[in-house]
Amino acid sequence: MADINLKEVTLIIGVVAACYWNSLFCGFVFDDVSAILDNKDVHPSTPLKTLFQNDFWGTPMSEERSHKSYRPLTVLTFRLNYWFSELKPMSYHLLNMIFHAVVSVIFLKVCKLFLDNRSSVIASLLFAVHPIHTEAVTGVVGRAELLSSIFFLAAFLSFTKSKGPDNSIVWTPIALTVFLVAVATLCKEQGITVVGICCVYEVFIAQGYTLPLLCTTAGQFLRGKGSIPFSMLQTLIKLIALMFSTLLLVVIRVQVIQSQLPVFTRFDNPAAVSPTPTRQLTFNYLLPVNAWLLLNPSELCCDWTMGTIPLIESFLDIRNLATFIFFCFLGALGVFGVRYPGNSSKTVLMALCLMALPFIPASNLFFPVGFVVAERVLYVPSMGFCILVAHGWQKISNKSVLKKLSWVCLSMVILTHALKTLHRNWDWESEYTLFMSALKVNKNNAKLWNNVGHALENEKNFERALKYFLQATHVQPDDIGAHMNVGRTYKNLNRTKAAEESYMTAKSLMPQIIPGKKYAARIAPNHLNVYINLANLIRANESRLEEADQLYRQAISMRPDFKQAYISRGELLLKMNKPVKAKETYLKALELDKNNADLWYNLAIVHIELKEPNEALKNFNHALELNPKHKLALFNSAILMQESGEVKLRPEARKRLLSYVNEEPLDANGYFNLGMLAMDDKKDTEAEMWMKKAIKLQADFRSALFNLALLYSQTAKELMALPILEELLRYHPDHIKGLILKGDILMNQKKDILGAKKCFEKILEMDPSNVQGKHNLCVVYFEEKDLLKAERCLVETLALAPHEEYIQRHLSIVRDKISSSSFVEQPVFPAGKTSGIEGDKIPTENEKEIKSKPRPTQIIKTSDNKSQLKSNKQLGKNTDKETPHKTTKEIKEIEKKRVAALKRLEEIERILNGE
Repeated sequence: MADINLKEVTLIIGVVAACYWNSLFCGFVFDDVSAILDNKDVHPSTPLKTLFQNDFWGTPMSEERSHKSYRPLTVLTFRLNYWFSELKPMSYHLLNMIFHAVVSVIFLKVCKLFLDNRSSVIASLLFAVHPIHTEAVTGVVGRAELLSSIFFLAAFLSFTKSKGPDNSIVWTPIALTVFLVAVATLCKEQGITVVGICCVYEVFIAQGYTLPLLCTTAGQFLRGKGSIPFSMLQTLIKLIALMFSTLLLVVIRVQVIQSQLPVFTRFDNPAAVSPTPTRQLTFNYLLPVNAWLLLNPSELCCDWTMGTIPLIESFLDIRNLATFIFFCFLGALGVFGVRYPGNSSKTVLMALCLMALPFIPASNLFFPVGFVVAERVLYVPSMGFCILVAHGWQKISNKSVLKKLSWVCLSMVILTHALKTLHRNWDWESEYTLFMSALKVNKNNAKLWNNVGHALENEKNFERALKYFLQATHVQPDDIGAHMNVGRTYKNLNRTKAAEESYMTAKSLMPQIIPGKKYAARIAPNHLNVYINLANLIRANESRLEEADQLYRQAISMRPDFKQAYISRGELLLKMNKPVKAKETYLKALELDKNNADLWYNLAIVHIELKEPNEALKNFNHALELNPKHKLALFNSAILMQESGEVKLRPEARKRLLSYVNEEPLDANGYFNLGMLAMDDKKDTEAEMWMKKAIKLQADFRSALFNLALLYSQTAKELMALPILEELLRYHPDHIKGLILKGDILMNQKKDILGAKKCFEKILEMDPSNVQGKHNLCVVYFEEKDLLKAERCLVETLALAPHEEYIQRHLSIVRDKISSSSFVEQPVFPAGKTSGIEGDKIPTENEKEIKSKPRPTQIIKTSDNKSQLKSNKQLGKNTDKETPHKTTKEIKEIEKKRVAALKRLEEIERILNGE
């Protein structure tokens, strides 16, 4: 074996970079969304051990809905990417490109075992530029293929060094091989197939046996006419050790998946659930289909499921001829490889092994898989194909007549493949471009129509998305997911009646429960979301809450471990004022998943409804232990601490709100509540800063505007409060407390009695029984020297609040003044004091507006192949509720103002009495 040199490595890396540079500008598409964006295992906040407990998509291996794809080392590399750049796709694509270059270089070293230097470089170049690899390289999820291939080839190279002088066994390379096989398998399952290649290499390449020689030796031994040669015994021992180690890996792998195969449906792989001979004929036909993709990668498609390849239901189907020709050609090459000695037969045999053995797990021949054809699984088999092409080219180019033609053809193939790869990369730029390119190749796959619809839906283009979803229902009328997508889109378009009809159609397509048959094995788990979505739709009607609850219970009866059903039902039970039952529902869900931060959050909401704030806070804290960046738990626990009135909790509440605004910098609510905390702590400058930030983000933020004005009023900056109140009343002209505060400032600071009068009159237009507004209007009449009108006004106010002693005193004062001959000369109240008597004081002067108490609202988005769970909404929105708790310090402040008001009353009475 010749060593690779720097020039060859540079050439390979340069070609890879030239073909895949534009992949760096692609985003996360297709399966990348589930494997990376929606996979909590990628986030550093998730304990590292969960990578070895969950499947590739972040689903616990113990759950039936798990795909059983166990690739923790691949997920670990995603996690490293996240650590460097979080969810910026460029770094993920860059690492994929680097891994592909590494595989291409290692493959060059493998090629030199069987080909000359020139042919090895050609095989490696063909592999580097082959368009079939775009799914594995440009699609980030394809990293499983890349990583597995690196250790796959490394294990094979290690095994080639296990033969020592005089045919002795060198155990260190064998031990290293077993280790590398295990690592390859932890990257992707097909890594274990390298053991078969090692066995073939040992027998037919390293030892130089041919099939006739093996048959002759075995026959002589069985007839007792000879013994097994020592070299063959050495080989046998080596193979037994290798196979035993492999068997151990298989046993461990079976234990990991808990002896369960993943659940797939007829939509994923129609042939898998077809009867004999349709199943066998179709699966065998898929082999020449895959071979044709290697030979002619002109029409590539990201998804070959559903109706992409029609089933072969008869022996008379013309496509069976392709299957027959393929097996004849494969058989001929196989016979040539094992029957004849020589370098050419060895090269052909190893090329066939690289093509066939790694493809077996994806072939459907031994067990069904969740796809019909997948281009990424051809990544390793294409190595064997490239070796065959390079070997054939070598044979042709050695003939002088065809030498130039062979070079021209080879150059054309490499160039066109490179250009196709470069062009194909742009298809992976976004989900829309990817699925539209797939529809050009295949229009019989409903999943593709659905996925284009999803891409448009993500852009809020619901009208166009609906057209694609409807087309999916025409292509595949029994596709439950397509009807669910139509229903969801109608809902987004506020066409609730049409949405309900679509959901009902999807529900009617669900198979009926068969006694004794496991439900999960007959339908995709995500299709159960039709019950959730239908229930979420109809529960908007208060009269149909029980009907919605029945749908949730039906979903739970079909799948007792359906967490989403428990979550949604718990929310509904809260809406039905059944918090105890909601609590039971969430506790049941927590039995299924104790590490779900959203569930602990929802349980906290239930405890708030049950008036158990301490328990609620414990559950918020539990949610934050599981997910320190759980935004809603941060926000709502901080509000709960703030509303508790306990001073010792305020620093932690502030810390959590700061974390929240760091996660949600565009949410004005976070800054507003930071401002509220600062006001509680009498940090006026800080409070002003936070309130201004909230208003900058949300100009019509009702509570922030009022409290900022209130802050200015409390800190003797009444004139600064006035423009804030003007802004508040521009957006919210019915804000009574704002009108009262504005009127007070106009009277006391601006001496604008007419402006104050308009404020109080407007209050009474909206609420004629408002005692505060009515009384202050009476004060305005008094300031206008209209004592008779002031008297009538106070009489009316007293009728509204007969027990208010200060109104009675004011009425008495006014009547005394009316009877006094000097009332024109002396003012009854000090100028501008609309609130100079106890009770006249605007009661909101020392109070703040905060958010309302929490109500849970679960949001569900369901597509044809997945559902996404989102947490509950925040504790209320911008309402005008007053602070339910006052601190001791605030109470003392109010008491001081009451005393001051009494002193002013005594002064006024002395003036009236002429003292």
